[in-house]
Amino acid sequence: MNNMNPKVDGFIRKSKQWREELQRLRSIALDCPLTEEVKWRHPCYTFEGRNIVILGGFKEYCVMTFVKGVLLKDADHILDKLGENTQAARVARFTDLEQIVEVESILKAYILEAIDVEKAGLKVKMKKITEFKVPVEFQNKLNELPALKTAFESLTPGRRRMYLLYFSGAKQSQTRASRVEKCVRRILGGKGLDD
Repeated sequence: MNNMNPKVDGFIRKSKQWREELQRLRSIALDCPLTEEVKWRHPCYTFEGRNIVILGGFKEYCVMTFVKGVLLKDADHILDKLGENTQAARVARFTDLEQIVEVESILKAYILEAIDVEKAGLKVKMKKITEFKVPVEFQNKLNELPALKTAFESLTPGRRRMYLLYFSGAKQSQTRASRVEKCVRRILGGKGLDD
């Protein structure tokens, strides 16, 4: 394990709930030909500069996220979508150390398969921005303010997707309209939802 990144030591040390589990997942990743980095404030393991897996902890479980997991065979059925709008990534979820130990060899095999996916240059066919539903409340605002429509169309596809998912995520029309109103200035300023 000569390619350990000291920043990951800090990440694991700060993790109160999943320290042992994250350390074991880290060991598994480091047993593969990956480079340990920190991206998005999480341990990220790359192959020739391309993201392969990311480690993280949530309230109820910790995960090893396979960045292009949708392209893996997953013969052992241990991978799930993180959320309903997730397109490429797939996660292996764990609630205790024993679960990780039981599937350690499977995780290593999946990591090696993910490396092969990168070597082959395979790409995930992502849903086009035009395939996402535009909520009525946002469409009305786009019709009302042509400058907003122009500004929105000039955003990157990822930023547009985030706004559409954020607006659509509200169940009530009033909430969707409120979210749209709060974001108008950000969009006009060329900013994404999280910028």
